[in-house]
Amino acid sequence: MVATPIGNLADITLRALHVLQLVDAIACEDTRHTQALLRAYGIERSGASLIALHQHNEAEAAQQLITRLQAGERVAYVSDAGTPAVSDPGARLVATVRAAGLSVVPLPGASSVTTALSAAGAVDEHGAFVFAGFLPAKAGERATAVQQLAAEPRAVVLLEAPHRIEALAAALAPLGARPVTLGRELSKQFEQIVTQPAAGLGAWLAEDAQRARGEFVVVLHPQASAGDSDSAGLRVLELLLAELPLKSAVRLAAEITGAPRNTLYDAALQLKKGVDDA
Repeated sequence: MVATPIGNLADITLRALHVLQLVDAIACEDTRHTQALLRAYGIERSGASLIALHQHNEAEAAQQLITRLQAGERVAYVSDAGTPAVSDPGARLVATVRAAGLSVVPLPGASSVTTALSAAGAVDEHGAFVFAGFLPAKAGERATAVQQLAAEPRAVVLLEAPHRIEALAAALAPLGARPVTLGRELSKQFEQIVTQPAAGLGAWLAEDAQRARGEFVVVLHPQASAGDSDSAGLRVLELLLAELPLKSAVRLAAEITGAPRNTLYDAALQLKKGVDDA
């Protein structure tokens, strides 16, 4: 199982290049795409050595590969981009090969999931996160899925296509101030990584039509605990009170951090009283 770049061709590994030249055959999600990728690295393979294995024929093609493996051939599998079997074909192939008593060797490399997480700053000290992939396309099912994810205490990674990113943003809006990191076109020329409150993601996309183009990885940050949100709220409140009237500072601090407005209001009164007494 060979990981390939998700955009920038320089993100291939030396081990992947060695294996792609060494194997007897390469199974791939799209033979034309893989042929172009190989040629970009100066690897020439005959069309006969490329085997199509995609979501529509994975079960049948897997049996063909088992026959070749049992005959002593070495076979690599690549999806169109990234690590196979992660929201790409390959999982059924791996299960079938293992069930036949044959070995599967993973070659690590590019992954949109870990790429987005590394830039989001959303994983806690335990390294815990949930990969949810693509949410349902139907609006009702998608809203239900978001409601379930709202209670998830860990970071959640989602994938989305450009024609549905605005619908996903609308579905996430009820999560309010919860931070969401959106990675667009990761590792490519027009890569963009931003963090917005869930409620503001739709407005951010609407500001520029280009922002809704490309492939997306969306990281829903963990829900802050009550203690964390209160502490953050107080820090933000102190900053806002220096520039804004009390009620405006309390409202904005609550929206930004998710801390209870009543708690912030009482704290603001105490801060103001301390300033007046001084």
